[in-house]
Amino acid sequence: MQQTAPSGLSAETMGNENVFGLITPEDWYRIPLQPLDRREASVSALIKRQFAGVDDQPVLRRQAEEQLLGAAEAGAGQGGVVLYLSFLEAAGIPLSASLLISRLPQRFDSLDVASALSGKGETSRVRLPAAGPAVRRRRTERTREARRLGTEFEDTLVEYFVPVPDRDEVLMLTFSTPLEPIADAMAELFDAVAGTLRWQKKTQEPRGQQG
Repeated sequence: MQQTAPSGLSAETMGNENVFGLITPEDWYRIPLQPLDRREASVSALIKRQFAGVDDQPVLRRQAEEQLLGAAEAGAGQGGVVLYLSFLEAAGIPLSASLLISRLPQRFDSLDVASALSGKGETSRVRLPAAGPAVRRRRTERTREARRLGTEFEDTLVEYFVPVPDRDEVLMLTFSTPLEPIADAMAELFDAVAGTLRWQKKTQEPRGQQG
């Protein structure tokens, strides 16, 4: 797994007081969503990596880039600051997943959040090892993409709502996978990633390390 340095997300996305770090699997690709030029450059770099050595698929390449740009734009429109895409494989089978990290400008109260989310999935109050109290929700959703492809499976979503220290703001982690048959295993992975979330002061020197 790889640890993103706290400065991996621009400090201004969480105000001047705190930035966050997160440990993700090595094969998760990080796309910063703000500003626009960084988002487009990151998507372009990902497409270049994925199509390295493939020069005879211009239509497929263009479609893939348009799809990624669309997903990134949608994430930014939801208040997202960074999007992770999984390129993990097991026995040659892609373990498709994504993580959208968003900020919500509202005061956090775990009881209020849990109450508001009740009835819309499995909701519980939890405590993350480094980040403290949070609310976790797991639910399923039949996405527009699933309907378009005609798949019988629903996406599994695991969401975390975490208060930002010293601010009336909530950090929202939205994990998603279309792999319903192994949803429980993917949810365990999502929980492990969420458990690495921690806050650091902006004034600290960013450090990245392998873990």
